[in-house]
Amino acid sequence: MSFKSWASYSQFSQSVRNKSRYVLDRDSQDFLKGIKDTCTSRVMIIPPNSEIWRAQMGHNTVPLMQDNIEVDDIFVPYPESRMRPLKDSATEGRANPKGIPCLYVASDKKTAMSEIRPWLGSTVSVAKFSNKNELRLIDFSKHPNVTLPFFFAEPDDAKKIEAVWKHIDRAFSEPVTNSDQKSDYAPTQIIAELIKSLGYDGIAFKSSLCAGINLALFDLDCVDFKGSNLFKVNGINFSFENYDYERYM
Repeated sequence: MSFKSWASYSQFSQSVRNKSRYVLDRDSQDFLKGIKDTCTSRVMIIPPNSEIWRAQMGHNTVPLMQDNIEVDDIFVPYPESRMRPLKDSATEGRANPKGIPCLYVASDKKTAMSEIRPWLGSTVSVAKFSNKNELRLIDFSKHPNVTLPFFFAEPDDAKKIEAVWKHIDRAFSEPVTNSDQKSDYAPTQIIAELIKSLGYDGIAFKSSLCAGINLALFDLDCVDFKGSNLFKVNGINFSFENYDYERYM
């Protein structure tokens, strides 16, 4: 089975954000069936003993002692307990609804730090994790920045599948902001839960802020903590483009 339309993701997204989220209509169910039938070509393997990274804003402090007198505080990175998500108080995320945590990590340190949007001069705790076993993920990072296709008539199945996956890749890579409505997460959360139900270990999606890949792992304990270090943000690079608002008027 393929997808009904090259625009199936857009239709699904609109439906679960604004119509029905917990009891899916037939078209939404068919869309998820299309993902199930076509996602095997998107399997990403993370070999055992790979290094993956997670960053958190802030640090702990320990006292600096001289002659049994505390003279100052020393900044130290957060311990493992702070570098893993809390199992009973997860916030909304790109791949998880509130209360059901994922372990969000990155393929490299710079991507992990960039994803938390630190400010200049801030300190960041960065933990290294490693997986004992092979991890099988579905890769949503193949086409995050391409021009999205548009068709006036339905194309053949191959082009239809390619178009839908390009739209899904874009959805997962879009930057998350504090002003986002929680309903904006619904389409990707539902897709991630489908991938989880199929027995995969997580999903991969392109970072919008750096060159690396983000990973959302469903099992919080599928990786081992290897240590953490503290970093200070010395510089932030911004890039701007003209927003062509007139085309919407």
